[in-house]
Amino acid sequence: MPVVECVPNFSEGRRKDVIEQIAAAARDIPGVGLLGYEADADHNRSVFTLAGEPQHVMEAAFRMCRTAAGMIDLNQHQGEHPRMGATDVIPFIPISGLNMQDCAKMAEQLGERIGSELKIPVFLYGEAARSESRRNLADVRKGEFEALRQEIGREPSRKPDFGPERIHPTAGATAVGARFFLIAYNVNLQSTDLKLAKRIAKAIREKDGGMPGVKAMGFELKAENCVQISMNLVDYRRTSPAQAFQRITELAHEAGVEVRNSEVVGLLPQDAMDLCAKQLQGGSEDANTRNSFVIGQLKLTDFDPAEQVIENKLSNA
Repeated sequence: MPVVECVPNFSEGRRKDVIEQIAAAARDIPGVGLLGYEADADHNRSVFTLAGEPQHVMEAAFRMCRTAAGMIDLNQHQGEHPRMGATDVIPFIPISGLNMQDCAKMAEQLGERIGSELKIPVFLYGEAARSESRRNLADVRKGEFEALRQEIGREPSRKPDFGPERIHPTAGATAVGARFFLIAYNVNLQSTDLKLAKRIAKAIREKDGGMPGVKAMGFELKAENCVQISMNLVDYRRTSPAQAFQRITELAHEAGVEVRNSEVVGLLPQDAMDLCAKQLQGGSEDANTRNSFVIGQLKLTDFDPAEQVIENKLSNA
């Protein structure tokens, strides 16, 4: 049986009732496992992880998108994370029995349905992109909801792949794509210096000459009284969490600042943990021992391998 992972992101991280109703839309679909979700109030964003049979996962993603469209108004949304839609992004990731091309076809099918039935403009990105200019999600989302609202229907470069050539008045637009495992990884500093966090983020992100496969931004976490370097590691084989952590630690130390802790948002494959263990020189034949070593070395908070290592979670599900 083919198994696909789907990691939809929604522009809501504060209203628990809304987040739960989005989750309920996925739980109602047989053949789909809702492996977990993370909600962040500062980012005002929630990240869900689904896995299961392709057709069932597509149905769950559509129903979640439909629920979000009816409950989230981008005109009222405020948060640290860039966004252009109530359902901001829906990526498909191959796990077993299918390949990246299959996931790209799934993105097309779902994108067409969202555009036609929900009247939300859809942009294909990543491995599903129809042009090189849309491979990078940040380029698709440039200017966020507010800029896209002005440009779609006027600028040829902002023509959606599916749906109307106008922004949905409250749900915005959605990016649907296919990609390799992306690890959402954050490092918090023992500091409130936002300029430092932004300087470190710029130093490590690939587009500014930093580490390969790293997208990074500096944020202030008022509730935690600290600043954060928030990252998407788009290919952990090129830059792993361990490598990112080590480089951020070096740059922070140069400024006289310590790293408080780090966190993985959502799930990651065991292979990524094994690579980190190897790079940190904590090799062991036992996966549990390797995982415990990595958790300690990276100061990972609230990380549970049974819940956040995707192979373990799928096995339990």
